[in-house]
Amino acid sequence: MRIGVPQEIHAGERRVATTPEVAAKLQKLGFTVAIQSGAGVGADFSDEAYRGVGVEIIDDARTLWTADIILKVRGPEAHPALGCHELDLMREGALLISFIWPAQNADLMERLAARHATAIAMDSVPRISRAQKLDALSSMANIAGYRAVIEAAQNFGRFFTGQVTAAGKVPPAKVLVIGAGVAGLAAIGAANGLGAIVRAMDTRPEVKEQVKSLGAEYVEVNYQEEGGGVGGYAKTMSEGYQKAQRETTAKQCMEVDVVITTALIPGKPAPKLITAGMVEAMQEGSVIVDLAAEQGGNCELTVPGQVVKRHGVSIVGFVDLPSRMARQSSQLYATNLLRVLEELSPKKDGVATVNMDDEMIRGATVVNAGMITWPPPPLKVSVASTPVNGAAPLVPPPPKKPWLPARARTALWCVLAGFALYGLGSAAPPAFMSHFMVFVLACFVGYMVIWNVTPALHTPLMSVTNAISSIIAIGALIQISAPGMLLTLLTGFALILTSINMAGGFAVTQRMLRMFRRSE
Repeated sequence: MRIGVPQEIHAGERRVATTPEVAAKLQKLGFTVAIQSGAGVGADFSDEAYRGVGVEIIDDARTLWTADIILKVRGPEAHPALGCHELDLMREGALLISFIWPAQNADLMERLAARHATAIAMDSVPRISRAQKLDALSSMANIAGYRAVIEAAQNFGRFFTGQVTAAGKVPPAKVLVIGAGVAGLAAIGAANGLGAIVRAMDTRPEVKEQVKSLGAEYVEVNYQEEGGGVGGYAKTMSEGYQKAQRETTAKQCMEVDVVITTALIPGKPAPKLITAGMVEAMQEGSVIVDLAAEQGGNCELTVPGQVVKRHGVSIVGFVDLPSRMARQSSQLYATNLLRVLEELSPKKDGVATVNMDDEMIRGATVVNAGMITWPPPPLKVSVASTPVNGAAPLVPPPPKKPWLPARARTALWCVLAGFALYGLGSAAPPAFMSHFMVFVLACFVGYMVIWNVTPALHTPLMSVTNAISSIIAIGALIQISAPGMLLTLLTGFALILTSINMAGGFAVTQRMLRMFRRSE
């Protein structure tokens, strides 16, 4: 079968559906690949690069659309140069793989059905473990989150990291990320890497540990309600939660310098999280980057596609953040498409077959041979096995009662440990007991010290303890003056090794601690 990759005609779109590297892999699956001339220029892929891996370059868009499989980024739309809709160019019964957004594009779905086409929507890939390699939404959200921080830095008037210079002290920027999905976590990582103090909010409590692992502070809303929705997305919260969330957000907006919003609920307009009053209360020179601008925006004052200034605050409403990193976006998206075609052609014979019995393919297929199949049926989940022939379900036996209550067992163990120590003290020499007590106290103090260290500092702590452990060099110093050349050589060698270990441990500790330092 032949794959056709047309040039994207959506205004400002610079991505391309395949790259030279991925096109070579598509041919190894048995497909022939053709691409419209100039389709990859916006992503810095020349026609010569495609031609070098055996891809056919076609100048005429009409000829390209006659391919058996069409790979696109944006869904088909009216072609301004040809004066017709792109789907009018596609041959009947062809396969289209692209972003489609079926809930928002009913007319496009009808057009696809009228062409007896089969359409796989990359935005409808089910969020199950098997489908992670196909998840183009996550790929693009990752790039959008990273790019949002870059756009914030572009519009922010100072450093993100704190500095102490001869001209004075520069405090670090404070960044608030609202929504800790893929885009939010990418923004947290990028902002933290630039040296900012990062905070994050989300309705889903399970992301708290992810936020903290990236070095950010998790801001909790003082209201108890579960925010997890279907497929890992957030759900619409109750009015009580939304009120508490607005109060928390308003307080945070007055304190931070940059706000990055990523909150979206599939199939619904973006929730309004930042009001005009919150914007007015922000510090002059602050920045808001609204990743939900294309769906109406999380900020009331967002203008999709533009950067506007309101009350001294720059509000970035770009709707093409992945396209602003077109080369990287194209590479990731093309890889997602490659994984789709690997699933459609498991025999690597160049024939794509849509298996509607595969829940992963079924979930992403929105039109099949002219029949609209969206929305898909609910995903099957594993359930407990039902009794056979009306038999009563097996009831696990009740747990056995312990022979002693918990407190009594603890007291018994303490008594036994006391007797063991008494026996050891009566039999061991006095010097041993003195050393043993020092050992026990050292273990207790060491445990309490390690227990109170934040997890982020465990690695530098390990390096410094590694250096301190080189105290064994004292033993080598004592033995180096002992008689015998062999013993002198061995102790000298031990001193060299422990000196390297000690110096290296402290050097690594200093380098790692610098990563965690923040200027006040």
